[in-house]
Amino acid sequence: MADATFEIYEDEVGQYRWRLVHDNGNIIADSGEGYASKQKARQGLDSVKENAPDADVEEVDE
Repeated sequence: MADATFEIYEDEVGQYRWRLVHDNGNIIADSGEGYASKQKARQGLDSVKENAPDADVEEVDE
């Protein structure tokens, strides 16, 4: 069983977004942008799941 769930929702301006929510209610990640349709939000979510399951982590000093 996963400790987090992806949610797709409509924001206050009618755009669709996704977020990854931990079981404790904390938002772990989000789409960072709105999509015109629920289908496009799902495609963005699926792209993250497919393309970054083992992504490297870089520390960046700014």
